[in-house]
Amino acid sequence: MTEFDEKAGRPHPTKATGGGDGADEAPSAGRKHRVDPVVRKVLQIGVSLALLVAIFWYVFQQVADISAVWAAIRTLTWREVGVLLLATGFNLFTYWILTVIATPGLTYPQAAVLTQSTTAVANSVPAGGAIAVGLTYTILSSWGFSKARASVSIVVTGIWNNWLKLATPVLALALLAMQGQRRGGQLLAALLAVGGLVAAIVIFALILRSEPFAARVGTATGRWATALLRLVGRPPVHGWDLAVVKFRNRVIGLVRHRWIRLTAATILSHAALYIVLVTSLRVMGVSDDEAGWAEVLAVFAFARLLTAIPLTPGGVGVVELALITGLTRADGDAAQVVAAVLLFRLLTYVLPIIVGAFAYVVWRRKRSWWTDSAPPLPAELTVSTET
Repeated sequence: MTEFDEKAGRPHPTKATGGGDGADEAPSAGRKHRVDPVVRKVLQIGVSLALLVAIFWYVFQQVADISAVWAAIRTLTWREVGVLLLATGFNLFTYWILTVIATPGLTYPQAAVLTQSTTAVANSVPAGGAIAVGLTYTILSSWGFSKARASVSIVVTGIWNNWLKLATPVLALALLAMQGQRRGGQLLAALLAVGGLVAAIVIFALILRSEPFAARVGTATGRWATALLRLVGRPPVHGWDLAVVKFRNRVIGLVRHRWIRLTAATILSHAALYIVLVTSLRVMGVSDDEAGWAEVLAVFAFARLLTAIPLTPGGVGVVELALITGLTRADGDAAQVVAAVLLFRLLTYVLPIIVGAFAYVVWRRKRSWWTDSAPPLPAELTVSTET
């Protein structure tokens, strides 16, 4: 499942004080400063397209000639194509495993339809992550899953994926250090990732351990959010202490009983994606001497971190640039590296959109799955998750 963050609370609208014309003028004055949603969407699409064009212009003008890249791709044999497709299929399957573990009662066919449909949306439209969250709720609701159970699945998979995104650069740099390779800029980024990862794990563990601490975290984050919103003239937020407590009550059962499986499945899904990248490089002729597996892991890990900033749908363009830049600096042949990265993104970005379109049709037509009541939760999860 594509990785998402759920808002813990929403700002409460403020009421205008006073009477007469003043009461009517306050709301209209606020609306004057808001950008029309259609205009905002057009701007998002325009910025994404401009960035995408600029990135690929740079790659094909400054890094490798497009004819050389195409010549490298044409060297693929059918056997190599088969290996790539097998690796890609396994990569897709690993996401279904994580979704099934995080959504008790969901079957593997349903997980495939859910994951691929939402991934297609997230990868193809601006702000696709938020739209994909809404589609997740819609699909799970049609299969009888409550909003609470859907929220647990979305939040828990998002947390585990983000933790691993922070941990992977640290692991990669540790492996490079063991091989005698150290880079100052990457080391600093890894240290920051370690700090963020440790802080996130500690806070999350304390939230699960203590309900009062969870309430205090909600209160503190609510104050910070209010301070930031005040800078842009937005009203304060309320009730974040209750939201964090509710979040704790929903996830504690699942995390307590399935954290090992969640962790293993998350590691497997990230490893499978990395294997597709390594396989793409090797079939394109980029040898281990030119770009070793640990160095590829480091580049892969830092490119994945960039997807936390949603500049383009699915990080298209941004991820390619990060991978190509990092791997060519690792002494890989420019044309072969560009060909391998484009092949990798074709298999892990474009192909899931196509598969997701078919998955969406399956969801709409498979009415036998539509029901008012999902399978009951295991006994140890019932109380905590349905709170």
